[in-house]
Amino acid sequence: MSAYTLAWFGCDLRTGAIAEELRALRPTQALTRRIGAATSVPMELDLAGAPPHWEAATDQGRTLQVAVDETTGAIVWAGITAERDGGSSQTLTLGAATAESYLDRRYPGDYTATATDATTVMAALAAPAASLGPPIEFDTAPSGLLIDYSMRDLDDKTVMSGLQEIADMAGAPEWTVDVVWADAAQTRVKLVVRIRPAIGIQLAVPGAVFDFPGCIGDYRLTESYDRGRGATRTVARGELVDGVRTTSTVHTADSLIAAGWCLWERRWTPSAGITDTAQLDRHATEAITLMGTGSRAWTVNAVASRAPRLGTDWSLGDTIAISIDRSPRHPAGAQAVARAYAWSLDAAADRVSPILLEDT
Repeated sequence: MSAYTLAWFGCDLRTGAIAEELRALRPTQALTRRIGAATSVPMELDLAGAPPHWEAATDQGRTLQVAVDETTGAIVWAGITAERDGGSSQTLTLGAATAESYLDRRYPGDYTATATDATTVMAALAAPAASLGPPIEFDTAPSGLLIDYSMRDLDDKTVMSGLQEIADMAGAPEWTVDVVWADAAQTRVKLVVRIRPAIGIQLAVPGAVFDFPGCIGDYRLTESYDRGRGATRTVARGELVDGVRTTSTVHTADSLIAAGWCLWERRWTPSAGITDTAQLDRHATEAITLMGTGSRAWTVNAVASRAPRLGTDWSLGDTIAISIDRSPRHPAGAQAVARAYAWSLDAAADRVSPILLEDT
């Protein structure tokens, strides 16, 4: 497979239509994405090579910078222009953040739901963003988790904060915002808010394999039981209101304790304003599930032109196979399947780096 050559297009945020191709635009850091969160990147535009209408294609708050893999035609990354800075220099600097950032600038207003699927609740919270906003579509699937949920407009909580709060509950769906082509001629883009039990495709035997030696230049396996990473007992607490603080039941990993693990406690407030015990219990349940034996995260730095192709062979949320033949950390080799919860791509350096988390 060839190295990544990215074509950059400045698109109108409100309509998704391409305004200009920006051949002189270059990110100055690696492009990144993460499930359920916004990421950002600084860029530079060489004005000597900019098209005549570059200003309309880079207006802050009004444009979307879209990176397309010239080999496959797939949109690899897109970011809303948040900042533009320039003067006597021949170089203009831009700051852009992925489409999730738009949901942190919109408010859902008053909302209440009872015994409603978490996916339905999250989609309802995000729905107002489609009004007077970018071209937004929804791709959802039921989670099977029924929740009671309320949000008050006077709390000034954004759509994103609501989605993240629910996603942290046990059994809740994941979410992300993808930017995809809106037409076959590839003249317009649209935003797709995905709210599903799991983002991406999870296979026990993934087709995308990162191997060492092979496409992997170097890797690191980080195993952590640090504060916030590991716990065998969890308690989630709400805010203190009139001297009363709503608290979840105590959740203990009894099987781990019986197997010889020590008691490690984790107490925290998942989000401001929670007063529902059942909601806190879901947060505590999710935490004990994730933290019982700690976390195992693989950071893989691979040669992009030799690795499975981002956006074609694998995408955000997909499972990926890791095959280690021999290394100082794994002298007998290692095999693992883990999910790409985040990634970074430095096309100029021919490097792609999925951040892979193993289910523990």
